[in-house]
Amino acid sequence: MADEADTRCSRCGRSRAGEPPIEALTWVVESGGRGRVWLCPACARRHVRDIEGKLPDEYW
Repeated sequence: MADEADTRCSRCGRSRAGEPPIEALTWVVESGGRGRVWLCPACARRHVRDIEGKLPDEYW
């Protein structure tokens, strides 16, 4: 399992390390066939409808 300090957004590559604590709490994590997949707050907001509709990542 990856170290929490090395967590990166699976979309844009933004690092969670060094984020203010309140910002770090807004990251989204999904568990699936690829393991844990993280999204930064900006990418999560941008793709919220895709996430809620459970669209495959290829359609994002």
